[in-house]
Amino acid sequence: MGRKLLLEHENVPGIQGLEVYRAKGGYRSVEKALRTMSPEAVVEEVKKSGLRGRGGAGFPTGMKWSFLAKPPGVPRYLVVNADESEPGTFKDRYLMERIPHLLIEGMITSSFALGANLAFIYIRGEYFYVSRILERAIAEARAAGWLGRNILGTGYDLEIHVHVGAGAYICGEETALLESLEGKRGNPRIKPPFPAVKGLYECPTVVNNVETIAAVVPIVNDGGEEYAKIGVGRSTGTKLISAGGNIRRPGVYEIELGVSCDEFINSDQWCGGVDGRAFKAVVPGGSSVPIVPYELFLKTAAGEDRLMTYESLSDGGFATGTMLGSGGFYAYNDAQCIVRSTWNHTRFYHHESCGQCSPCREGTGWMEKVLHRIEHGEGRMEDIDLLWDIQRRIEGNTICPLGDAAAWPVASAIRHFRDEFEFHVRHPQKVKDPRHFEKEPFVRKPKPATV
Repeated sequence: MGRKLLLEHENVPGIQGLEVYRAKGGYRSVEKALRTMSPEAVVEEVKKSGLRGRGGAGFPTGMKWSFLAKPPGVPRYLVVNADESEPGTFKDRYLMERIPHLLIEGMITSSFALGANLAFIYIRGEYFYVSRILERAIAEARAAGWLGRNILGTGYDLEIHVHVGAGAYICGEETALLESLEGKRGNPRIKPPFPAVKGLYECPTVVNNVETIAAVVPIVNDGGEEYAKIGVGRSTGTKLISAGGNIRRPGVYEIELGVSCDEFINSDQWCGGVDGRAFKAVVPGGSSVPIVPYELFLKTAAGEDRLMTYESLSDGGFATGTMLGSGGFYAYNDAQCIVRSTWNHTRFYHHESCGQCSPCREGTGWMEKVLHRIEHGEGRMEDIDLLWDIQRRIEGNTICPLGDAAAWPVASAIRHFRDEFEFHVRHPQKVKDPRHFEKEPFVRKPKPATV
């Protein structure tokens, strides 16, 4: 099954509580950091580990921390992004539900490293019940002396607060999250200045997601160099994957980065293969990353086995590759309609656009209308090129990445499955039946991935 660093004790009875968590070695990283290390030394261990942000972008965490401004007399903040709104992603929810103290421990150690005395967990509104679990864990930690004033007698003070959002996808973007945390409308900020210089309440702030902060615990416990030995190249450590779709064994899995894509999707250790039909396509990192045909998910542009790493999945760019993203992995069998799936994704992004940028506000709506027309048997052949043109004018032309997130699924669907779009135009009566491919699977003709 590979080594587990975060979910090793996921099935231990009572692991949600402090007593059992401590019995399994919990809060060792806090003791080690606060009693034997300087804040700079903790940051250095995170740098050595090669840990990359697990929220989607994959930016090196230690480097991000080192950018934090430290003007004298100005407070610094750590904000944990628990606004897990990416369709297909649910691994942070699982981690917070099962082992809440792991996140709290990671926050204490990370806040010490950053010189922050106040930290926040911004959690999406739909996770309200999870916020109660976190609140109980925080109360337990405070009662036991792990939070509050003079932690472990070291003179270090820290308080953690949970803030429940209103369920807006846009607040998964770090600057929109900060705006919401300040009580404003969740609109992304123009950067620079970046949050590391001017973030929450215009003070230096680090924003990392749940899994990233949790990973700081094994890094400090075992050392950054030991953590870096796991994985391949610049993709070090383990990664939580939310696996769903047409697979036999959906769930949350912790994999060592570097597992082959073939092994992950077909092995009984993880996804267990397809659920009775043939695989058609895969989205490995959440709805915003490019969809790829099954055969391109297994092999790189050079014909080598593709690996579950940041670099291997993106090999060849978006022509033949995709992204690890947030780890929201889901697979399609041959009964699924790529056009309908793309339309559903676009409906989501149109609904969740904050409306601040014209290309996203207008473009997502146009794409939704055109895709609706094609999926419901009223499309024209020129609509396919129109869709391509619209997404091209959105990508890279918005303040935040939501525009890109809306454009990439459309672009990759046309790039790899254009013949399926054309089938919808040529056979309008067939595609009006929502189960048309379940009855008569569409056979894609493999070809170079060009438009």
